[in-house]
Amino acid sequence: MKIAYDAKRFFHNTSGLGNYSRDLIRILAEYYPENEYILLNKNKSERGENILNHKSVRFVETSRGNMSRQFKMGIDAQNQNADIFHGLSGELPLKWNKKPIRKIVTIHDLIFVRYPQYYSFFDRKIHLWKFKKAAASADKIIAISEQTKRDIIQFLNVPESKIEVIYQGCHQAFKEEQSQEFIQKTKEKFNLPERFILNVGTIEERKNLLNIVKAIKDTKIPLVIVGRKTKYCKAIETFIRKNKMEKQVFFLEGVSMNELAVLYKLADIFVYPSFFEGFGIPVIESLFSKTAVITSNASCLPEAGGPDSVYIDPKNYLDIQAKIKFLWQNESERKRRAEKGFEFVQKFNDKSIAEQLMSLYQKII
Repeated sequence: MKIAYDAKRFFHNTSGLGNYSRDLIRILAEYYPENEYILLNKNKSERGENILNHKSVRFVETSRGNMSRQFKMGIDAQNQNADIFHGLSGELPLKWNKKPIRKIVTIHDLIFVRYPQYYSFFDRKIHLWKFKKAAASADKIIAISEQTKRDIIQFLNVPESKIEVIYQGCHQAFKEEQSQEFIQKTKEKFNLPERFILNVGTIEERKNLLNIVKAIKDTKIPLVIVGRKTKYCKAIETFIRKNKMEKQVFFLEGVSMNELAVLYKLADIFVYPSFFEGFGIPVIESLFSKTAVITSNASCLPEAGGPDSVYIDPKNYLDIQAKIKFLWQNESERKRRAEKGFEFVQKFNDKSIAEQLMSLYQKII
């Protein structure tokens, strides 16, 4: 079987859609090396180089020209005699020739419909148009959570029978044991406090970091933050200055994937009070790292967190504060929840996801 992929995100996105694309190709090449996985894009980058070393993975440079991703990539896949084209980020090419090819698209979320205030008018219109086109053209749609599946049915008017929920996993680094020497180096590099709570993700309004900072005000609990800053960060920095919390809140930059895995393992608690997610990969990363999770009782986050994470109302910083204090002061409860969470998160391991993907590919052929 030959499967062609729109590899733009694979090569050019550092997180989110990039991680999803790289992990999907990596696990399929590892568990089903008998197939051929064709990565279509105008150019390569250093990202995913190790995955391209698999004998079953091949890069193909796509046709040049404006809008070639929309109008030429599908035909390029057909000219490679691909059996399936898989759009990994909510889009499919608009033009095809008469050669037979099956089409799958992964839709991660429809946050731009649910929370339009976070997007420009133009972005909302373009996203919705692309997603509707892809959903109509696809033979099957992969939703990365039951929440996303419900949104696809509601907002894109797609029949439930056309949608398959296949969860995503996370980077291999979070499932590996780092050496004591590397852990010590990471501690020293970032000058980490002895104990801390952790938050990971783009620092934007939807992720709700300000309510974590409000929750730890008047406590001595250190907070370590890893994420790309946006304009929203100014409100957080202002709050920190006004409340003299500079020595309590730590923003880290230049964190590698292996260093991030260490941070998860060293943290006492991972706190993720996002208002809405398509899936919530950081929750999975924390559970694989055997660190207790506090997250929102909203959207798909209970799907990712399982029965033993602690759930909060993301709008209520006093609720967040109470749950943080409870776990911070109870080591045995943190350990119990971390161990149970680690058992639960095995459903998101590579082998299980690879089997579900391959089963879907075989079914549509």
